[in-house]
Amino acid sequence: MKYFKAGLIGSAVVLALGAISFHVAMAQQGPGSDSSETVAKPRKKNLPPPDPEPDNAEPASPAPATVAPSANAPTDDNEPAADEPKIPSKFSKKGKEVPEGTATFSSDVSTVELDVAVLDNKGHFLPNIPKDKFRVLEDNVPQKIASFNLNGEAPMTIAMVIEFSNLFQQYYSQGWYETLVASYGFVQTLKPQDYVAVIAYDLRSEILCDFTTDRGKVQEAMQRLRIPGFSEANLFDALVDTEQRMSNIEGRKAILLIASGRDTFSKLTYDKARKGIQEAGVPIYAISMLQAMRIMAEQYMSASQQLDFLQADNEMKTFAKESGGQAFFPRFFGEFPNIFQSVSTALRNQYSITYTPSNQAKDGQFRKIKVELVDPETGAALRIMENGKPVKYDVIAKSGYTAPRAVE
Repeated sequence: MKYFKAGLIGSAVVLALGAISFHVAMAQQGPGSDSSETVAKPRKKNLPPPDPEPDNAEPASPAPATVAPSANAPTDDNEPAADEPKIPSKFSKKGKEVPEGTATFSSDVSTVELDVAVLDNKGHFLPNIPKDKFRVLEDNVPQKIASFNLNGEAPMTIAMVIEFSNLFQQYYSQGWYETLVASYGFVQTLKPQDYVAVIAYDLRSEILCDFTTDRGKVQEAMQRLRIPGFSEANLFDALVDTEQRMSNIEGRKAILLIASGRDTFSKLTYDKARKGIQEAGVPIYAISMLQAMRIMAEQYMSASQQLDFLQADNEMKTFAKESGGQAFFPRFFGEFPNIFQSVSTALRNQYSITYTPSNQAKDGQFRKIKVELVDPETGAALRIMENGKPVKYDVIAKSGYTAPRAVE
């Protein structure tokens, strides 16, 4: 009887979801294209001069007179003078060498950029930590910090990677409802200048909405999360594909993963997915779904089923930690606002650190990075005090990078 009542309550809550208004914050749009504007026409090639006529040739019918452009006469921008020679360049590299005495410059020095967040045990950002309190280790070798600054309230670029399959998100199920609450809830915390993309995956990943500041397009994409298509969940493929697409994006960027953590049919193995995430270096903030239901159903699970879910949790923790993000395992809906606040705080308020690695070998090897807070006088771990009590904190940064290979 209690399960029947719980089902009625769950259905009522789901129906209430449809009454929640989604506040659309329209971002500033770029200049619209005028319909009268056209792409410039390509320039016509200079035609060869006509053959000279013989002396005894009969005069042809007179053609319309044309005026040859002089040096001071204005010419059409799209029609350069035919007799105007091409400007040569002594620095042309086609079949020529650089003239002797010309200054040249080449560099093999690589620079590593780190976005570091220092959070207390409540997920609050700890500001105003000076540069000399940070220590960066690469393969356990201290590195000299080249630049250091604090970027506060910076815009974010977020890719929401959402598991949406018949595996756990059947229509009107608890997993379906929990996934929608987490997805819609996070979108509402974004600012107008934040870019967001919505990517759902089951048997394969599908971009429901590419990166945009238009909240109307985001809302339309979220409306497609209604009835899942397949009963597979290709987590590894979806994550690595998104990481690679975001690897060249500048600024504050991250992936918000909303999933159970199970992978059933990916082409990539766990090791290859882990390597791809490390190389791309985009932070992953993972939110695990169905934690409460799993706890209640543990007594009915087999040992292999319990092991599958434990493995899923460990994979999400590993992906988040090695990419410089965080993993969350909420049991109640009331935990979502604090999770969204933690993600926003960690991304908008970060210390930006750059350094030139002491190891400049271009061997394509993975270099481990560790960022610590230390007392510069003693080298011991830094103690941060608040109201006379020590504060427990975590330093969030990516775990490493892959060195480039020498160009042959």
